Amino acid sequence: MPVETVFSITSTTAMVAWVALIAARFVPALRRWVDPAAGYVVPALLSVAYGVLLFGYWGQSEGGGFSSLASVAALFAVPEVLLAGWIHYLAFDLFVGGWIARTGSDAGISPFLLTPILLATFMAGPVGYLAYALLRLAIRPKVAS
Repeated sequence: MPVETVFSITSTTAMVAWVALIAARFVPALRRWVDPAAGYVVPALLSVAYGVLLFGYWGQSEGGGFSSLASVAALFAVPEVLLAGWIHYLAFDLFVGGWIARTGSDAGISPFLLTPILLATFMAGPVGYLAYALLRLAIRPKVAS
């Protein structure tokens, strides 16, 4: 399958899962189906695509690896490996977003607070995670002394 086709399929799948994950914060009845699908199933399917690409095209870049920034750049010079890197982001950010959505909803956090955090996780994974971690620290129950 052409690289652009795989890119389109995986990106669209992730986008639909993100929209569903956010929508389910506002419609609790959807969570029973959306949370496992968006938080586990879609990331697992993306992980399969990642593995196929990574292991299928590993070693095809001259000087590619993880020992220096230049070797990472050489590794990603192979379009299929670059796509694997993209899918890696899609899978992990969505998995983390699913965790944020589930634990945030379980903690009673308003969907109006969770939505910008989920959007930040979608666009810049670690920033969204950091925002959620800081929110959880700010709202955690105080222990009586």
